[in-house]
Amino acid sequence: MTTPLVEKIRALVAAHGPISVTDYFALCLADPEYGYYKTRDPFGRGGDFVTAPEISQLFGEMVGIFLVHAWEKHLKPRRNLRIAEIGAGRGTMMADILRVVQKLAPGLYEAATIHLVETSPALRDVQRRTLGAHGAKVAWHDGFDEIPPGFLLLAANEFFDAVPIRQFVRTTAGFRERLVGVDAHGELGFVAGAGGIDTALLPPGHQAAPAGTIVEIAPARAAIMQMLSDRLFDGGGTALIIDYGHLESGFGDTLQAVYRHAFDPPLAHPGEADLTSHVDFAVLAAIARARSVAVNGMMSQGAFLLELGLLERAGALGRGKGPDEQDAIRMAVERLAGDGPSRMGDLFKVLAVSSPAVALAPFHG
Repeated sequence: MTTPLVEKIRALVAAHGPISVTDYFALCLADPEYGYYKTRDPFGRGGDFVTAPEISQLFGEMVGIFLVHAWEKHLKPRRNLRIAEIGAGRGTMMADILRVVQKLAPGLYEAATIHLVETSPALRDVQRRTLGAHGAKVAWHDGFDEIPPGFLLLAANEFFDAVPIRQFVRTTAGFRERLVGVDAHGELGFVAGAGGIDTALLPPGHQAAPAGTIVEIAPARAAIMQMLSDRLFDGGGTALIIDYGHLESGFGDTLQAVYRHAFDPPLAHPGEADLTSHVDFAVLAAIARARSVAVNGMMSQGAFLLELGLLERAGALGRGKGPDEQDAIRMAVERLAGDGPSRMGDLFKVLAVSSPAVALAPFHG
């Protein structure tokens, strides 16, 4: 199959040779003409995937409870107070967070300004409608560095998995960068680069890896985490990162595409499918520590939500409702916190970092 972006990639390869997985990833998601996030609203039931906030208000409410808790542990600062989200989708999670903040900590709500980092014009329009009740408190930014200085409470849900990665493949001549090229029939395919690489980029144990082994690194994710950590160190605050990923570094190809609600080969529908890869939470935590920011802890999404009171909140939400609504709430809880196929409890991980160090539940009792 061909897409408009395939033609653009073919022209790039014809002019300059195979492109890196990083460049392919970035083109698929962010190309100004044909990029997935530039041309559509991918979130919600009409899009290609449903994120946790779209499953149930319970998810955003638990994140809101956590951010209120963090604010209290940081001794309730009120000057230059920012609540922010990177990659806010339709704005659903931020709306749920702010509803909880208004109820549990009106002082936090009154003192804070709200900041969303979003480059998609289509998603900004949806977010404005979703968050219209909060009026001039809400501001939008093209980059994280544009958020005004001050104390920061930040949430990033399913953001880092959409940041491009680099891939390396073990060949008989050693590891080479994995590239995207074009075969004799005009089809996109993976090829190995000709040059060697700096082995310092590779994880421990790479010397014993068999041929065909894939290694992924994410310099762009690292740069964002460094920027976020430096911001927390300078102004104080807590950041909560939730994403599809793993808690320990390792080997393997995690590049994947979702097209029309189903998994798809990553090279099949560039520009028309969402591309993601697993987030290496161990690397993000190491970056925070290296920037003198405290790591509160890492755990599965299921454990995080349950320990924050997901079941109790679900019970309160279902009280007095009919059987169908109660069933819907129960199914949402299972999808958010349960294990197994189509459930997010174990597949998604949670990382919290703070400056200065504070003891935050559920990571610390």
